[in-house]
Amino acid sequence: MALKITETNGIFIVEGILNASTARGLKNHCKLLLDTCGALCIDIQQIAFIDRNGLLAIRSLYHYASQTHTKFSVVGDGGDHDFMSELFLAA
Repeated sequence: MALKITETNGIFIVEGILNASTARGLKNHCKLLLDTCGALCIDIQQIAFIDRNGLLAIRSLYHYASQTHTKFSVVGDGGDHDFMSELFLAA
């Protein structure tokens, strides 16, 4: 299942499965938005499943934003999943 990314009021809503197959696409898309807009907020509430690769992609975006002096934020808790507690533990 591919990721679906829609924009509402400046927040990019990510829906679907974030895994090895979709993480690179999300990362590339978000980097382009960060470079273009200078700031990015993604909402992960509608993500059905996320694996280690997805967590690493989000963590990589935080580092990229820090290095490029842009603002990156994540809202939502991933629904019934406990993604965020693992985000910075993924190595």
